[in-house]
Amino acid sequence: MTDSHNKPPIDHAFLARDLKGGADDPTYAGALSFMRRRYSRDLAGVDAAILGIPLDIAVTNRPGARFGPQAVRRASANFDGEPQYPFGVDIFADLAVVDYGDVALELGYPETVLGAIEATANTILKAGVHLFALGGDHFVTWPLLKAHAARHGPLGLVQFDAHQDTWIDDGVRLSHGTFVARAVNEGVVNPDRSIQIGIRTIAPQTCGIEIIPAYEWHGMSAGDVAKRITARTDGGPAYLTFDIDCLDPAFAPGTGTPVSGGPSSVQALSVLANLGDLDFVGGDVVEVSPPYDHADITAIAAATVAQHYLGLLAARRRTT
Repeated sequence: MTDSHNKPPIDHAFLARDLKGGADDPTYAGALSFMRRRYSRDLAGVDAAILGIPLDIAVTNRPGARFGPQAVRRASANFDGEPQYPFGVDIFADLAVVDYGDVALELGYPETVLGAIEATANTILKAGVHLFALGGDHFVTWPLLKAHAARHGPLGLVQFDAHQDTWIDDGVRLSHGTFVARAVNEGVVNPDRSIQIGIRTIAPQTCGIEIIPAYEWHGMSAGDVAKRITARTDGGPAYLTFDIDCLDPAFAPGTGTPVSGGPSSVQALSVLANLGDLDFVGGDVVEVSPPYDHADITAIAAATVAQHYLGLLAARRRTT
């Protein structure tokens, strides 16, 4: 007979006895953190932290991405404590992950946004903790890139997106369509080790970044796409940014700037699962806009992107 008093508690997000191991909360109940990880600002003994960035003041079309972190956390309850697909193991058996909560953004003071995001990221990275962020619109990637490059040097950018985000701005404007050009121009991203996958819009410049257009991707296997990405990053430190509008609107309707003709969820996730050889030093998934979502389709896709990323980290830990 099982002693009920020895069962893990519900509300694992607050009452977890250990940083490692899966949770047993019912998918329909309990406090919602990302994949039921313990909410904590204590980074001692932590391998990776999930950070929410509820921002959508830099969008050029439909708003709502400020609600993205909440939605992705809610959708992640779909992952229970059993072995995670496609990794076949409890990814938290050896990987200590916390949900760090959200960046505190001061309402009405947009000029403070960049500094607040970068400072929070720096706090996590200086503790030697791997960071994965939940956006928020795609502007949030700019201060995250700055924080990671300050620690690792110029980064290879692996960007899943329908848009290149290489429009030029004055360095002050808040726009989710300019952060890549800014990152290249300021030496934060090395374009020779960067690649964009799923692009199906036209921007004035490529900034020297390799592109796999969406229509080309449709004719490639997941393994071939992954090989192109791996070759491009050339073994150096890389940052993953996954704009959920990379997916076709059939698989991600809840986003600010949807573009038809994109890949399916399985196409994108299969590529991610094949990127275990990359030296990812950080990442994010962005642009989930719950007001335009249906049945959490988009949020579930974004949560699965984050789950796959953590699975890659766990696999790397097991092999090293």
